[in-house]
Amino acid sequence: MCPAPAFLAWRRIAEMRCGGFGGQKMKLTKKILAALVLASVLGNAGCGAQNGGETAAKETTPQEAAAEGTSAMEVAAEEAEVASQARMAANGGEAAEADQGSAEGAEDAGGKNGKHRVAADDETVAPSQVVEEGMEPVYADALREGTYPVQVDSSSSMFRVTECTLSVKDGEMTAIMTMSGDGYTRLYLGTAEEAAEAEMTAAAEGGADTSEAGADTPEVGADSSAALAGGAGFIPAEVTEDGVCRFQVPVSALDTGIDCCAFSRRKEMWYDRVLVFRSDSLPQEAFAEGVIATAESLGLADGSYTVEVSLEGGSGRASVQSPASLEIRDGAAYATIVWSSANYDYMRIGEEKYLWSGDGDFSAFAIPVAAFDRKLTVFADTTAMSEPHEIEYTLFFDSDTIEEAVQ
Repeated sequence: MCPAPAFLAWRRIAEMRCGGFGGQKMKLTKKILAALVLASVLGNAGCGAQNGGETAAKETTPQEAAAEGTSAMEVAAEEAEVASQARMAANGGEAAEADQGSAEGAEDAGGKNGKHRVAADDETVAPSQVVEEGMEPVYADALREGTYPVQVDSSSSMFRVTECTLSVKDGEMTAIMTMSGDGYTRLYLGTAEEAAEAEMTAAAEGGADTSEAGADTPEVGADSSAALAGGAGFIPAEVTEDGVCRFQVPVSALDTGIDCCAFSRRKEMWYDRVLVFRSDSLPQEAFAEGVIATAESLGLADGSYTVEVSLEGGSGRASVQSPASLEIRDGAAYATIVWSSANYDYMRIGEEKYLWSGDGDFSAFAIPVAAFDRKLTVFADTTAMSEPHEIEYTLFFDSDTIEEAVQ
């Protein structure tokens, strides 16, 4: 069997306190201490020789220590204390208090900054950009009071919102997000570093214990204020009777990136996310009067016009003709959308379908334009595949480009 490693010899020395044989004080000279350490080092060298060139044991990295349930800060604190007590035995306690303070300082640092609970870049899926160029924040005063479905884009494919409802009341917005799984137990509106700091602060101030990833979660509708870690801002998962996981979060604005981090049940770490609640996914009736540009608000008289239109979605290979013909009839706007192929047999907006007559070389549809200067969600059914298939697109009609049609 190989001799104990050198650091174990130091530990054993540290355990030899001032008490000793018959209560007499044991005094270890520096020469004896040096001899013990040298013997341990030589023993380790011999063990290496016996191994016949076997690779030395890999040094424990902070990541490995954390995976084994011991943080890098705890390892540093333990090593500092071992060295301190070894010197205490050799020097009769001189400078021991200072070294002990160093050990406690290392341990305190690990507890206060909480960095061992924050997922590193190499531990996360590469984030996607969800804040689009040209996006302008939309606040609660631009919406009517009510509850509406809203699309939520997440910067991480590991944090997927399958359904969301937005409630607007008293000048504030609140969203209930339904998740694709139950892997996260709580959220924090901020960065992962800020969540770890808030967690340690709440614990120091005697707030609720937020460290248990498997803690019971309240059902939807239950008062969750007690779970906010003494006002630290943690948002617990709400679980329905059938096991669906939801989070109820305040929404400061639509069409802007909102920093959010989620605590993983399995990994027990905070992960950074960015969420965008999209205003272009709201129904037109959600907006307050005058917020959305319409034919009426733009003062367009009945007649024929043209307007620039852009298409997004699908595989990116399809396109539409621009400018498009625009007709204003009885104050309502209708655009003729001409596709780059003849493979579309109908378009759909909401539940209403618009059919192609089949005339011409390309699929063409007359559809209503509910609003200008915002993305409108439409669906087009393609027959180019083995079976007909609806594809989701968005159309954007730029009101600045509206011109009267040339007769």
